[in-house]
Amino acid sequence: MLAKKININGIVQGVGFRPFVYQLAATHQLKGRVANTSSGVFIHIEGPSPAIENFSRELTDNPPPLAHITQIDIKETRLKAYGDFSIRKSQSRGQRFTLIAPDVSTCDDCLKEMLDPGDRRYQYPFINCTNCGPRYTIIEDIPYDRPQTSMRLFQMCDLCQAEYDDPMDRRFHAQPNACPVCGPMVQLLDSTGATMVSKDPIADGVTLLKSGHILAVKGLGGFHLVVDAENQAAVKRLRQRKHREEKPLAVMSCDLDVIRQYAAPTPAEEQLLISPQRPIVLLPKKEPEILAEDVSPHSRFYGVMLPYTPLHHLLLKDSFRALVMTSGNMSEEPIAIDNQEALERLGMLADYFLLHNRDIYLRSDDSVVKMVGHGPRFFRRSRGYVPRPVFLKKPVRSILACGAELKNTICLTRENQAFLSQHVGDLENLATFNFFKKAIGHLKRILDIKPEYIACDMHPDYLSTRYAREQTGIDVLEIQHHHAHIAACMAENQVEGPLIGLAFDGTGFGTDGHIWGGEILLAGFDRFERTAHLAYVPMPGGAAAIREPWRMAASYLFQAYGRDFLPLDLPFFKTVQAHKVETIIEMIEKRINSPYTSSVGRLFDGVAAMVGLREKVAFEGQAAMELEMTADLSEKGVYEYALPRDKSMEIPVEPIIRGVVEDIQRQVHPSEISMKFHNTLICLFAEACTGIRRQTGFTQVALSGGVFQNTIMLSGLTKALEKKGFEVLSHTEVPSNDGGIALGQAVVADAMLNRK
Repeated sequence: MLAKKININGIVQGVGFRPFVYQLAATHQLKGRVANTSSGVFIHIEGPSPAIENFSRELTDNPPPLAHITQIDIKETRLKAYGDFSIRKSQSRGQRFTLIAPDVSTCDDCLKEMLDPGDRRYQYPFINCTNCGPRYTIIEDIPYDRPQTSMRLFQMCDLCQAEYDDPMDRRFHAQPNACPVCGPMVQLLDSTGATMVSKDPIADGVTLLKSGHILAVKGLGGFHLVVDAENQAAVKRLRQRKHREEKPLAVMSCDLDVIRQYAAPTPAEEQLLISPQRPIVLLPKKEPEILAEDVSPHSRFYGVMLPYTPLHHLLLKDSFRALVMTSGNMSEEPIAIDNQEALERLGMLADYFLLHNRDIYLRSDDSVVKMVGHGPRFFRRSRGYVPRPVFLKKPVRSILACGAELKNTICLTRENQAFLSQHVGDLENLATFNFFKKAIGHLKRILDIKPEYIACDMHPDYLSTRYAREQTGIDVLEIQHHHAHIAACMAENQVEGPLIGLAFDGTGFGTDGHIWGGEILLAGFDRFERTAHLAYVPMPGGAAAIREPWRMAASYLFQAYGRDFLPLDLPFFKTVQAHKVETIIEMIEKRINSPYTSSVGRLFDGVAAMVGLREKVAFEGQAAMELEMTADLSEKGVYEYALPRDKSMEIPVEPIIRGVVEDIQRQVHPSEISMKFHNTLICLFAEACTGIRRQTGFTQVALSGGVFQNTIMLSGLTKALEKKGFEVLSHTEVPSNDGGIALGQAVVADAMLNRK
């Protein structure tokens, strides 16, 4: 007989780990105890040596489905002669290192019970167990016990308490455990906040949706605005009220068979759809389109997800082919999570409200992914994935990284773990900035991390940078935007560099004071060298050139032709008045509010406007997205291009622009021009990397920045570089856009401190 103490770290709380240990001990006839601690799970086990060895092996080989063990420490200890094996109350001791499980979609066992008329939870919209349900969005502190969650307000009935206390039950210590007798309930309200008399609020909500009304529905991480996705009038009305003119809207369907009616998912995409995280997956449309035309205009894709809460299942079952499920907010604001807040903020948007009285402690938008190559690529990493960490190759200091301005997330590091927050959004208003600060406080508390340093972007006007500079008693490190992009890619791929980094996006503050975005860097974590970039062009009007891509078209044309471009027969001249074009030329010539940019994103904008696709945009990146969507994938042509001459770092853009213009003059279809443009950039940068390899010997290339959300660019450049013998690194754990930049800021800051 011997005794061992076992400490386990990782995602081991709220995932059925203690009952798993209890049942495992019973199987091997072992004695002892198990308890949650502030750092994970502690086990004291006693019995014959062979039985303990088998017990220890099964701990790591067959843990519960939602568990993720990051560390296990087993040591011999003295016998205490326990008479049985028991589950003890949670212990709070020392520094808290436990990991919190993300929110998880409803499991098959709970769904089966919910749809069984003989079950006591029949059609109960808050059914859950240890294997499913809310986690991150309801937790206030750790250890993860009911008093530390928003479920503390609901006293369990005797039946629920018995399940909660039984180690052999699927609901043992399932903190959100409840039933219709003791748990949260749903209400139907009108837009004024008056409660509707209803025996079945969900069924009545379905009736309202079928009649074309807009419902605000409270979900797991916030409110959705919901309409029937086949009702064009309702979808159009939702867009008008939400001021979301053209950006695609996400939809939800009850199962894969229904999704296959309007989209064409691959087997890999279907696996993503049914995963416990239930992200929005970008799927190719089927033709002809059977959903309302305003669901996803000017795109070949739908953003589709399956239900992830019992309430969603009840809304969709046998009622709709698809429901639009878009975030419950006015455009550019955070999603609403509180009932009263929702009534105040969404009262002008929704006709009715389907509410419940289980509080959401922290908002969490739906995650968005797309299958590219062999794996999913994040457009937005949020619900279902946060706060699971990104594991780093080496331990780093405890650092708070504040992220960028757009698509903001924050990052906290501890040892070899980097914790990115859920999607915060664009830090352009007070509501989002307040959410940013709340997300920082919440993550610091539940992870028990006290940052030693703060990292932020170099841009002086970003609210995230201002926040960092305003903190007292802590050193701030400012990290160049594109260095952070490449470092994030390196960190998630666990490589240290130095390597060649291609950082392509729309906007980033450069060390020379200009706007970068088409950069070839030689980068390690602690430093970078800018070895080449797209030639600078003026951005007439600054931010206005982002909203009106025709301004960028005029700038590139002026650079390539001078004033000789004015007589050219180009599509945007038909809609943009001549005096406006003349004003832009004067701004460029006189350097009035025309900052220089090297951005690939702005080049995409300019070409999209030249070929007549988009003169103004309704959302960030729209012109570039539509240029990708229109590309004829069978076109193999390439425009003439040039690499930097002599010791110049600038890659000239004029040859590409002239090639595009010549094709426009010859009335070549925009789809062919778009693909030739993509092909040209792929060939140009693959050749540039080959030249840099000859000089440096570097054989790894990291691809990062929002431009690599473009599937043609990501896949094409990856294949071209691999064909030339490079090892290509790209993002699979965090977004390539600014949603992943906080990770890069954190690891760069740590490396800079090491260098000092």
